[in-house]
Amino acid sequence: MKKVLIIVTNHATLGTTDQANGTYAPEMTHALDAFLHAGFSYDVASINGGAVPFYGEIVEGDEVNARIFNDAEFQSRVNNTIPVSQLNIDEYDAIFYPGGFGLLSDLAEHALTASLAATLYEKGGVIGSVCHGPAALLPITLSNGQPLIADKAVTGFTREEEVDFGTINDIPFLLEESLARKAAKFSKIQPWGVHVIADGRLVTGQNPASAHGVGEAMVALLK
Repeated sequence: MKKVLIIVTNHATLGTTDQANGTYAPEMTHALDAFLHAGFSYDVASINGGAVPFYGEIVEGDEVNARIFNDAEFQSRVNNTIPVSQLNIDEYDAIFYPGGFGLLSDLAEHALTASLAATLYEKGGVIGSVCHGPAALLPITLSNGQPLIADKAVTGFTREEEVDFGTINDIPFLLEESLARKAAKFSKIQPWGVHVIADGRLVTGQNPASAHGVGEAMVALLK
């Protein structure tokens, strides 16, 4: 059975504001739905452990999010995440980073998490992320000294989407710009459309609508 490690933020606000934030629930639940349908198991980890700060827990008409989010096992895992310092990365076949603005303030520059991800990738593992999740790719450096994304095409939440969502002035940094500077190519489509890029064993999605597609693309690589 394949096992996916879902790594989430501990940061509970939008940047340095007091606006409640963290992980955007549907980006986690829709990808996880694809993993569970494939028969995969999963763990949830964060830098410090403990409960996941969520927003978007209730989205009208989103049956997938409601079903997964209210599942007792899911709730147990997200209220008791594993500190990354306690992980044995050899237990996992893939890492998935769901988005949410909180991630820009911790996983975007966390050395230990980045090192674990590099280890998994170099032993043949798959890495996926969606929306702001690709911020966690920025600090990942491979053993040859090159950034993971140096020769990869990637996508992520765009400047236009930040403007539309009203967050452009509160984010710690503009993800699109940071990815474009480090990756071989930053790819995007019109705001809010489904856009998933699979480049080798790295999968990225542009926005919340792309979360299920990222999960499915990761499943395809792991089967």
